[in-house]
Amino acid sequence: MLSQLTKTNFIQYLNCPESLWLLKNKPEKYINGEFSLFLEKLIKEGYEVEEYAKLLFPNGIDLPENSTPEYTKQQLATNNTVFFQPSFLTDKGVFARIDVLEKLPDGTYHIYEIKSASSVKKGKVEDACFQKYVLTECGLTVSKVSIIHLNKDYIKQGDIVPSELLEITEITDKVNNIYSAVVNDINAASNYINKEAIDETQCACRYNTRSNHCDTFYYFNKDVPEFSIYEIPRISAKKIEQLVDNYHLSILDVPLDFDLSDIQQMRVESVRQEQVLINKPAITEILAGLKFPLHFVDYETYPTAVPKLDGMGPHDHLVFQVSIHTMQASGELTHFEWLGDKMEQPTDMLKKMEAFTGQIGTFVSWNAPFEVSRNKDMINWIPEFSDYLNYINNHMFDLMTIFKTDYVDYRFHGSSSIKKVLPVLCPEFSYSNLEVQDGTMALDTWGRMILDENFAEDKEITRKNLLAYCELDTLAMVEIYKVLKQL
Repeated sequence: MLSQLTKTNFIQYLNCPESLWLLKNKPEKYINGEFSLFLEKLIKEGYEVEEYAKLLFPNGIDLPENSTPEYTKQQLATNNTVFFQPSFLTDKGVFARIDVLEKLPDGTYHIYEIKSASSVKKGKVEDACFQKYVLTECGLTVSKVSIIHLNKDYIKQGDIVPSELLEITEITDKVNNIYSAVVNDINAASNYINKEAIDETQCACRYNTRSNHCDTFYYFNKDVPEFSIYEIPRISAKKIEQLVDNYHLSILDVPLDFDLSDIQQMRVESVRQEQVLINKPAITEILAGLKFPLHFVDYETYPTAVPKLDGMGPHDHLVFQVSIHTMQASGELTHFEWLGDKMEQPTDMLKKMEAFTGQIGTFVSWNAPFEVSRNKDMINWIPEFSDYLNYINNHMFDLMTIFKTDYVDYRFHGSSSIKKVLPVLCPEFSYSNLEVQDGTMALDTWGRMILDENFAEDKEITRKNLLAYCELDTLAMVEIYKVLKQL
């Protein structure tokens, strides 16, 4: 029996054929990547966007969830012209479920794919090609293909108006331009997953950067060592290909004359020497330039595809939490925290923040562009705090930058994330004991607590867990700062 190929399968094939083969043929050995809370949130938001998109087609027929291709055939034979979620299956086992399918007066069909992005991103044309292929193989003529996506310029004012929230972008020509090539890929994917055996000693991701590795990377590439070339920061796929083709998988194997940037070379040398490379004069000078009091600040935010508040647009971030540890020149430390209890702009937070910090001293964050961007957003939404927020942005220091150039430690494994730096510099501090362990868990937990009418967890305990996580984020910066000052 042929293995079924879906659109999701096909995209996985384009990224890593071997990973898809393993999923289809040896599912017991397939190592699932963590189904992240953020991915779950994206899926839920996708459903929300779909519901608004359906309102653009008032005469549309909603086919039952998981209805069969046979049922779809019956519905297409009726006088109805717009169908939601019709399904199709080719003789070769290629399956598609269409978001919106419109039967045109001339008997041809218009495919609409619904996306929760605010533009037609790369890869979405291939998605649409897949859908067109399946319908064509099932005997239908597809004359138009469009993407329904969020309008990036939409600003919510009152009730959501679907025709303002969403845009329809026709991509028929783009689909036709690559259709033949995509059909070849679909046929190759269908044949590949039905192979009895493949080479399981490596996969296509071997030539990709670390962020583009498949979930099963280490199943296939067992020869990749702990300190591998993939940990070299910002290394290009082209350079990875050169190293892999010469069997240089370990950082220790990288030739001395291999073309790397100064920062990349420092990471390599730290591994080779098993030493921490510290530019003490530079760090001392940087820290000396910070003006007390130092306000170590961290925001938690809740982005939504469909805006929840007036004045906001698609995928805007609502700040729902802040933690600030303020250090005086004497070393005295005080703490301020705030956590929203409803879906509203954090006016109260900013009022209390300004009372706590004043417009004095330096604000310190980790990956400062994020906090700076949130402040710019809030200047638009809560303009009465413009002076304060502009002061913060004009007196912001990014502590993470030190760990990109002046403090290089092989034990960070090529990362400058605070989650990698903290356990090395301050092993007595850990996120692992917290109920909320990262920003994704924080936004998911807060979102469910605020929006889910059936939220069953204890809200007071949940609030304490959220506050504890955000507090550790800023306390971690304080402790890392102390280590740097002692160099």
